[in-house]
Amino acid sequence: MKARFATALLAALAVAALAAATAGATMIGVYRNPMQTTAQRAQIVKLAGGACARGGSAVALRIEVGKRTAECSYRTPVIGRDLEIAATARLLSGTPKALQRRAYLALELRAGGGARYQLRLVPLQRKAQLLRITPAGTKYVAVAKDLAGVDGLNRPNVLRLRALNVTAGPEKGLARIVGFVGGAPVVEATDSAAGELAGRYSGFAVGAPTVARGLLASFDDVVVRVPSPF
Repeated sequence: MKARFATALLAALAVAALAAATAGATMIGVYRNPMQTTAQRAQIVKLAGGACARGGSAVALRIEVGKRTAECSYRTPVIGRDLEIAATARLLSGTPKALQRRAYLALELRAGGGARYQLRLVPLQRKAQLLRITPAGTKYVAVAKDLAGVDGLNRPNVLRLRALNVTAGPEKGLARIVGFVGGAPVVEATDSAAGELAGRYSGFAVGAPTVARGLLASFDDVVVRVPSPF
């Protein structure tokens, strides 16, 4: 009887874990950083970018892009394949006016080795983009325009990016990626080239399609989650 119960329990856990690896998975927070202290902001490490300056206030990590640099990216301490990251991001009004409309705020998963999934929000265009970036190039896998509820300069935009591998069925081995803005899913894709992304860092970035010198942004309330097995 006990053996049958144990077998049934293991099977139930396997099914639950399988169900978790979908876009609709229940996620559990494993890391939270409000960026309110120097020690909290020190947990965030630069991942890529040429000239990138960082600072802070009582409520956020502040980033400034320097000369000859298009993007600055930073990572959290959480490393893993199937993750979700969320953060509150602001494009600051100190950004040069000529750059403001092109500037983006981004979240990243599976980053490393020059590759990553990235959710970009271009606030002044009310546009979200989902990208797969590898050394071979950049592919825009989903785009959403004219988004309601996107705020402009100095205003908070809550972003969330989820990337989970499918572990069963006809899409087994593919990755499902979902980008959220303000709590609503706005871009989604199933990626058959997930194997090209061997990185496991989670983080965020700011930049522009070309040189983004002078771009100013801030991030706070960073949360990283994993799929619940139950």
